[in-house]
Amino acid sequence: MKKVFTPDLGKFYAALAEAMPLYIPIKKAGETNYGWYDGVNPVDIDTLKTVKSPKDAFFPQSENMMKFRTEGKKIDIIDVRKENAPFAIFGVRACDYKAFGILDNVFLGDPVDTYYKSRRDAAVIFTLACGKPHESCFCKVFGVDAADPQGDVTMWKAEDALYLRANTEKGENALKAVSSLLHDADETAVEEMKKTTREIIEKLPYSHLDVSRFKHENLNELFDAPEWKELSEACLGCGTCTFVCPTCQCYDVQEFNTGKTVRRFRCWDSCMYSDFTKMSAGQPRPTQLERFRQRFMHKLVYFPDNNDGQFGCVGCGRCLQKCPIHMNIVKVIKTMGGGDDAK
Repeated sequence: MKKVFTPDLGKFYAALAEAMPLYIPIKKAGETNYGWYDGVNPVDIDTLKTVKSPKDAFFPQSENMMKFRTEGKKIDIIDVRKENAPFAIFGVRACDYKAFGILDNVFLGDPVDTYYKSRRDAAVIFTLACGKPHESCFCKVFGVDAADPQGDVTMWKAEDALYLRANTEKGENALKAVSSLLHDADETAVEEMKKTTREIIEKLPYSHLDVSRFKHENLNELFDAPEWKELSEACLGCGTCTFVCPTCQCYDVQEFNTGKTVRRFRCWDSCMYSDFTKMSAGQPRPTQLERFRQRFMHKLVYFPDNNDGQFGCVGCGRCLQKCPIHMNIVKVIKTMGGGDDAK
Protein backbone atom coordinates (compact mmCIF):
# COMPACT_ATOMS: atom_id res chain seq x y z
CA MET A 1 0.00 0.00 0.00
CA LYS A 2 1.29 3.45 -0.96
CA LYS A 3 0.02 6.98 -0.42
CA VAL A 4 0.58 10.43 -1.86
CA PHE A 5 -0.08 13.37 0.44
CA THR A 6 -2.89 15.71 -0.61
CA PRO A 7 -0.62 18.79 -1.11
CA ASP A 8 1.40 16.73 -3.63
CA LEU A 9 -1.55 15.61 -5.77
CA GLY A 10 -0.92 18.30 -8.40
CA LYS A 11 2.65 17.09 -8.82
CA PHE A 12 1.40 13.50 -8.84
CA TYR A 13 -1.03 14.14 -11.73
CA ALA A 14 1.65 15.99 -13.69
CA ALA A 15 4.22 13.23 -13.16
CA LEU A 16 1.76 10.52 -14.21
CA ALA A 17 0.75 12.55 -17.28
CA GLU A 18 4.40 12.89 -18.22
CA ALA A 19 4.80 9.12 -18.12
CA MET A 20 1.67 8.45 -20.21
CA PRO A 21 -1.41 10.36 -21.46
CA LEU A 22 -3.81 10.79 -18.55
CA TYR A 23 -7.60 10.60 -18.95
CA ILE A 24 -9.02 12.08 -15.76
CA PRO A 25 -12.12 13.84 -14.36
CA ILE A 26 -11.82 17.54 -15.15
CA LYS A 27 -14.09 20.37 -14.07
CA LYS A 28 -15.05 22.62 -16.94
CA ALA A 29 -17.99 25.01 -17.38
CA GLY A 30 -19.40 23.90 -14.04
CA GLU A 31 -19.52 20.20 -14.92
CA THR A 32 -17.14 17.33 -14.27
CA ASN A 33 -16.35 15.01 -17.15
CA TYR A 34 -13.43 12.94 -18.31
CA GLY A 35 -10.82 14.69 -20.41
CA TRP A 36 -7.13 14.60 -21.17
CA TYR A 37 -4.96 16.15 -18.48
CA ASP A 38 -3.45 19.43 -19.69
CA GLY A 39 -2.33 21.07 -16.47
CA VAL A 40 -4.76 23.94 -17.09
CA ASN A 41 -8.28 22.70 -16.38
CA PRO A 42 -8.67 21.67 -12.72
CA VAL A 43 -8.73 17.98 -11.86
CA ASP A 44 -11.85 16.96 -9.91
CA ILE A 45 -11.79 13.49 -8.38
CA ASP A 46 -14.04 14.57 -5.49
CA THR A 47 -17.23 14.66 -7.58
CA LEU A 48 -18.83 11.23 -7.19
CA LYS A 49 -20.12 10.85 -10.73
CA THR A 50 -18.94 12.43 -13.95
CA VAL A 51 -21.83 13.47 -16.21
CA LYS A 52 -20.82 10.84 -18.75
CA SER A 53 -18.99 7.66 -17.88
CA PRO A 54 -15.39 7.06 -18.99
CA LYS A 55 -16.48 4.43 -21.52
CA ASP A 56 -15.59 6.70 -24.45
CA ALA A 57 -11.91 6.05 -23.67
CA PHE A 58 -12.57 2.66 -25.29
CA PHE A 59 -15.77 3.33 -27.23
CA PRO A 60 -15.64 6.96 -28.44
CA GLN A 61 -18.85 8.87 -29.00
CA SER A 62 -17.69 9.37 -32.59
CA GLU A 63 -14.76 7.89 -34.47
CA ASN A 64 -13.44 7.75 -38.01
CA MET A 65 -13.09 4.05 -38.77
CA MET A 66 -11.64 4.09 -42.29
CA LYS A 67 -11.48 5.94 -45.59
CA PHE A 68 -12.17 4.83 -49.16
CA ARG A 69 -10.58 6.29 -52.26
CA THR A 70 -12.00 5.44 -55.66
CA GLU A 71 -10.36 5.72 -59.08
CA GLY A 72 -12.61 4.35 -61.77
CA LYS A 73 -13.44 0.81 -60.73
CA LYS A 74 -10.58 0.65 -58.25
CA ILE A 75 -11.36 1.10 -54.54
CA ASP A 76 -8.58 1.60 -51.99
CA ILE A 77 -9.40 1.04 -48.32
CA ILE A 78 -7.32 3.28 -46.07
CA ASP A 79 -6.92 2.21 -42.45
CA VAL A 80 -6.82 5.43 -40.39
CA ARG A 81 -6.08 3.73 -37.08
CA LYS A 82 -2.91 4.42 -35.17
CA GLU A 83 -1.27 2.12 -32.68
CA ASN A 84 -2.46 3.02 -29.21
CA ALA A 85 0.31 3.91 -26.78
CA PRO A 86 -0.24 3.11 -23.09
CA PHE A 87 -2.48 5.61 -21.31
CA ALA A 88 -4.04 5.91 -17.87
CA ILE A 89 -7.72 6.27 -16.99
CA PHE A 90 -7.81 7.82 -13.54
CA GLY A 91 -10.53 7.91 -10.89
CA VAL A 92 -12.83 5.25 -12.34
CA ARG A 93 -15.61 4.44 -9.88
CA ALA A 94 -16.50 0.83 -9.10
CA CYS A 95 -19.75 0.95 -11.10
CA ASP A 96 -17.98 2.31 -14.18
CA TYR A 97 -15.26 -0.34 -13.87
CA LYS A 98 -17.96 -3.01 -13.72
CA ALA A 99 -19.42 -1.46 -16.89
CA PHE A 100 -16.11 -2.03 -18.69
CA GLY A 101 -16.65 -5.75 -18.16
CA ILE A 102 -20.10 -5.53 -19.74
CA LEU A 103 -18.68 -3.67 -22.74
CA ASP A 104 -15.95 -6.33 -22.97
CA ASN A 105 -18.63 -9.00 -23.36
CA VAL A 106 -19.97 -7.11 -26.37
CA PHE A 107 -16.85 -5.85 -28.11
CA LEU A 108 -14.35 -8.60 -27.24
CA GLY A 109 -16.65 -11.48 -28.11
CA ASP A 110 -16.44 -13.20 -31.47
CA PRO A 111 -15.88 -11.32 -33.75
CA VAL A 112 -13.54 -9.06 -31.76
CA ASP A 113 -13.92 -5.31 -32.31
CA THR A 114 -10.26 -4.45 -32.91
CA TYR A 115 -10.89 -0.72 -32.51
CA TYR A 116 -12.14 -1.29 -28.97
CA LYS A 117 -9.55 -3.96 -28.15
CA SER A 118 -6.54 -1.84 -29.08
CA ARG A 119 -7.63 0.89 -26.65
CA ARG A 120 -8.61 -1.59 -23.94
CA ASP A 121 -5.22 -3.32 -24.10
CA ALA A 122 -3.36 -0.01 -23.90
CA ALA A 123 -5.18 1.30 -20.82
CA VAL A 124 -3.97 1.34 -17.23
CA ILE A 125 -7.07 1.74 -15.07
CA PHE A 126 -6.88 3.59 -11.75
CA THR A 127 -10.13 2.96 -9.86
CA LEU A 128 -11.32 5.13 -6.99
CA ALA A 129 -13.41 3.84 -4.09
CA CYS A 130 -16.49 5.84 -3.19
CA GLY A 131 -16.35 7.71 0.11
CA LYS A 132 -19.83 9.21 0.10
CA PRO A 133 -22.23 7.23 -2.12
CA HIS A 134 -25.27 9.20 -3.27
CA GLU A 135 -28.89 8.25 -2.58
CA SER A 136 -29.32 7.60 -6.32
CA CYS A 137 -26.70 4.83 -6.23
CA PHE A 138 -27.81 1.19 -6.27
CA CYS A 139 -24.65 -0.58 -7.42
CA LYS A 140 -24.91 -3.14 -4.60
CA VAL A 141 -27.95 -4.65 -6.36
CA PHE A 142 -25.67 -5.74 -9.21
CA GLY A 143 -22.79 -7.05 -7.13
CA VAL A 144 -20.58 -3.95 -7.17
CA ASP A 145 -18.42 -3.21 -4.12
CA ALA A 146 -17.99 0.56 -4.19
CA ALA A 147 -15.67 0.38 -1.19
CA ASP A 148 -13.04 -1.81 -2.87
CA PRO A 149 -13.15 -1.70 -6.68
CA GLN A 150 -10.80 -3.69 -8.87
CA GLY A 151 -8.57 -2.31 -11.61
CA ASP A 152 -4.84 -2.05 -12.24
CA VAL A 153 -4.55 0.33 -9.30
CA THR A 154 -7.20 0.84 -6.60
CA MET A 155 -7.33 4.17 -4.76
CA TRP A 156 -8.98 5.56 -1.63
CA LYS A 157 -9.11 9.30 -0.94
CA ALA A 158 -8.82 10.62 2.60
CA GLU A 159 -8.48 14.25 3.64
CA ASP A 160 -4.73 14.05 4.10
CA ALA A 161 -3.73 11.58 1.38
CA LEU A 162 -4.63 9.44 -1.60
CA TYR A 163 -3.98 5.75 -0.89
CA LEU A 164 -2.98 3.44 -3.74
CA ARG A 165 -2.76 -0.32 -4.12
CA ALA A 166 -1.32 -1.88 -7.26
CA ASN A 167 -3.28 -4.98 -8.33
CA THR A 168 -1.56 -5.89 -11.60
CA GLU A 169 1.84 -5.68 -13.26
CA LYS A 170 0.49 -2.77 -15.31
CA GLY A 171 -0.43 -1.00 -12.11
CA GLU A 172 2.94 -1.63 -10.48
CA ASN A 173 4.77 -0.25 -13.51
CA ALA A 174 2.58 2.85 -13.56
CA LEU A 175 3.32 3.59 -9.90
CA LYS A 176 7.05 3.23 -10.52
CA ALA A 177 6.81 6.28 -12.78
CA VAL A 178 5.65 8.40 -9.82
CA SER A 179 7.54 6.60 -7.07
CA SER A 180 9.32 9.76 -5.89
CA LEU A 181 5.98 11.12 -4.65
CA LEU A 182 4.80 7.93 -2.97
CA HIS A 183 5.18 6.91 0.65
CA ASP A 184 4.63 3.56 2.34
CA ALA A 185 1.29 3.27 4.12
CA ASP A 186 -0.51 0.73 6.25
CA GLU A 187 -4.10 -0.29 5.56
CA THR A 188 -5.68 0.95 8.79
CA ALA A 189 -7.14 4.14 7.30
CA VAL A 190 -8.26 2.30 4.15
CA GLU A 191 -10.05 -0.41 6.11
CA GLU A 192 -11.90 2.26 8.08
CA MET A 193 -12.95 3.99 4.85
CA LYS A 194 -14.20 0.69 3.42
CA LYS A 195 -16.27 0.06 6.54
CA THR A 196 -17.82 3.55 6.44
CA THR A 197 -18.68 3.29 2.75
CA ARG A 198 -20.35 -0.10 3.15
CA GLU A 199 -22.38 1.15 6.09
CA ILE A 200 -23.63 4.08 4.00
CA ILE A 201 -24.51 1.81 1.07
CA GLU A 202 -26.59 -0.47 3.28
CA LYS A 203 -28.79 2.48 4.21
CA LEU A 204 -29.31 3.86 0.68
CA PRO A 205 -32.95 3.74 -0.49
CA TYR A 206 -32.34 1.54 -3.55
CA SER A 207 -29.57 -0.78 -2.28
CA HIS A 208 -31.95 -3.69 -1.77
CA LEU A 209 -34.04 -3.67 -4.94
CA ASP A 210 -35.42 -7.08 -5.84
CA VAL A 211 -34.44 -8.12 -9.37
CA SER A 212 -35.24 -11.82 -8.91
CA ARG A 213 -38.24 -11.68 -11.24
CA PHE A 214 -36.11 -10.64 -14.20
CA LYS A 215 -35.08 -14.01 -15.61
CA HIS A 216 -35.60 -16.14 -18.70
CA GLU A 217 -38.54 -18.17 -17.42
CA ASN A 218 -40.52 -14.95 -16.91
CA LEU A 219 -39.62 -13.45 -20.30
CA ASN A 220 -43.04 -13.74 -21.96
CA GLU A 221 -44.86 -12.63 -18.84
CA LEU A 222 -42.64 -9.56 -18.51
CA PHE A 223 -42.81 -8.76 -22.22
CA ASP A 224 -46.61 -8.80 -22.24
CA ALA A 225 -47.05 -7.00 -18.93
CA PRO A 226 -49.65 -4.19 -19.13
CA GLU A 227 -47.50 -1.95 -16.91
CA TRP A 228 -45.29 -1.01 -19.89
CA LYS A 229 -48.04 1.23 -21.26
CA GLU A 230 -48.18 3.48 -18.22
CA LEU A 231 -44.43 3.43 -17.66
CA SER A 232 -43.66 4.47 -21.24
CA GLU A 233 -46.31 7.19 -21.64
CA ALA A 234 -44.22 9.92 -20.03
CA CYS A 235 -41.01 9.04 -21.92
CA LEU A 236 -39.85 11.82 -24.26
CA GLY A 237 -37.58 9.55 -26.30
CA CYS A 238 -34.77 12.08 -25.81
CA GLY A 239 -32.06 9.45 -25.37
CA THR A 240 -30.44 11.16 -22.38
CA CYS A 241 -30.48 7.93 -20.37
CA THR A 242 -28.57 6.07 -23.08
CA PHE A 243 -25.89 8.72 -23.49
CA VAL A 244 -25.06 8.94 -19.78
CA CYS A 245 -25.29 5.17 -19.30
CA PRO A 246 -21.90 3.45 -18.86
CA THR A 247 -23.11 0.16 -20.35
CA CYS A 248 -25.07 1.25 -23.44
CA GLN A 249 -23.22 0.17 -26.56
CA CYS A 250 -25.57 0.90 -29.47
CA TYR A 251 -24.05 2.71 -32.41
CA ASP A 252 -24.70 3.74 -35.98
CA VAL A 253 -22.29 3.63 -38.92
CA GLN A 254 -22.51 6.26 -41.63
CA GLU A 255 -20.40 7.25 -44.62
CA PHE A 256 -19.67 10.77 -45.85
CA ASN A 257 -18.30 11.76 -49.24
CA THR A 258 -15.71 14.51 -48.83
CA GLY A 259 -15.21 14.88 -52.56
CA LYS A 260 -11.80 13.20 -52.44
CA THR A 261 -12.54 10.25 -50.19
CA VAL A 262 -15.44 8.54 -48.51
CA ARG A 263 -15.12 8.39 -44.72
CA ARG A 264 -16.84 5.83 -42.55
CA PHE A 265 -17.77 6.98 -39.05
CA ARG A 266 -19.15 5.14 -36.06
CA CYS A 267 -21.13 7.16 -33.53
CA TRP A 268 -23.26 6.43 -30.49
CA ASP A 269 -26.94 5.85 -31.14
CA SER A 270 -29.94 5.39 -28.87
CA CYS A 271 -32.61 2.70 -28.84
CA MET A 272 -34.99 5.40 -27.61
CA TYR A 273 -34.89 7.29 -30.92
CA SER A 274 -37.77 6.81 -33.34
CA ASP A 275 -35.46 6.02 -36.27
CA PHE A 276 -33.25 3.55 -34.39
CA THR A 277 -32.94 0.24 -36.35
CA LYS A 278 -35.12 1.74 -39.09
CA MET A 279 -34.74 -0.21 -42.32
CA SER A 280 -36.04 0.08 -45.86
CA ALA A 281 -38.86 -2.26 -44.89
CA GLY A 282 -39.87 -0.01 -42.00
CA GLN A 283 -39.37 0.40 -38.28
CA PRO A 284 -39.52 -2.85 -36.25
CA ARG A 285 -40.42 -0.90 -33.10
CA PRO A 286 -42.70 1.88 -34.34
CA THR A 287 -44.08 2.98 -30.97
CA GLN A 288 -42.47 4.57 -27.93
CA LEU A 289 -43.85 1.76 -25.79
CA GLU A 290 -41.99 -0.85 -27.86
CA ARG A 291 -38.74 1.12 -27.76
CA PHE A 292 -39.05 1.79 -24.04
CA ARG A 293 -39.75 -1.87 -23.33
CA GLN A 294 -36.84 -2.98 -25.50
CA ARG A 295 -34.38 -0.83 -23.55
CA PHE A 296 -35.27 -2.23 -20.14
CA MET A 297 -35.90 -5.79 -21.25
CA HIS A 298 -32.42 -5.74 -22.76
CA LYS A 299 -30.84 -4.48 -19.54
CA LEU A 300 -32.72 -6.79 -17.21
CA VAL A 301 -33.63 -9.92 -19.20
CA TYR A 302 -32.07 -10.31 -22.65
CA PHE A 303 -28.50 -9.34 -21.75
CA PRO A 304 -28.21 -11.50 -18.59
CA ASP A 305 -29.87 -14.36 -20.47
CA ASN A 306 -26.99 -14.31 -22.93
CA ASN A 307 -24.17 -13.37 -20.55
CA ASP A 308 -24.25 -15.88 -17.70
CA GLY A 309 -26.68 -13.88 -15.60
CA GLN A 310 -24.80 -10.58 -15.77
CA PHE A 311 -27.28 -7.70 -15.88
CA GLY A 312 -26.80 -4.84 -18.33
CA CYS A 313 -26.99 -2.27 -15.52
CA VAL A 314 -24.39 -1.41 -12.86
CA GLY A 315 -26.56 0.81 -10.65
CA CYS A 316 -24.58 4.02 -11.19
CA GLY A 317 -27.75 6.11 -10.90
CA ARG A 318 -26.93 8.54 -13.70
CA CYS A 319 -30.28 7.93 -15.40
CA LEU A 320 -32.05 8.76 -12.13
CA GLN A 321 -30.29 12.11 -11.98
CA LYS A 322 -30.43 13.09 -15.66
CA CYS A 323 -33.82 11.95 -16.97
CA PRO A 324 -35.91 15.13 -17.46
CA ILE A 325 -39.14 13.39 -16.45
CA HIS A 326 -37.66 11.15 -13.73
CA MET A 327 -38.41 7.92 -15.54
CA ASN A 328 -35.65 5.40 -14.90
CA ILE A 329 -34.67 1.79 -14.42
CA VAL A 330 -35.43 1.88 -10.69
CA LYS A 331 -39.08 2.67 -11.42
CA VAL A 332 -39.15 -0.18 -13.92
CA ILE A 333 -37.60 -2.63 -11.44
CA LYS A 334 -40.00 -1.64 -8.68
CA THR A 335 -43.07 -1.69 -10.91
CA MET A 336 -42.31 -4.85 -12.86
CA GLY A 337 -40.79 -6.58 -9.86
CA GLY A 338 -43.92 -6.09 -7.83
CA GLY A 339 -42.81 -3.22 -5.58
CA ASP A 340 -44.01 0.34 -5.20
CA ASP A 341 -43.14 3.00 -7.75
CA ALA A 342 -39.80 4.72 -7.24
CA LYS A 343 -39.92 8.35 -6.32
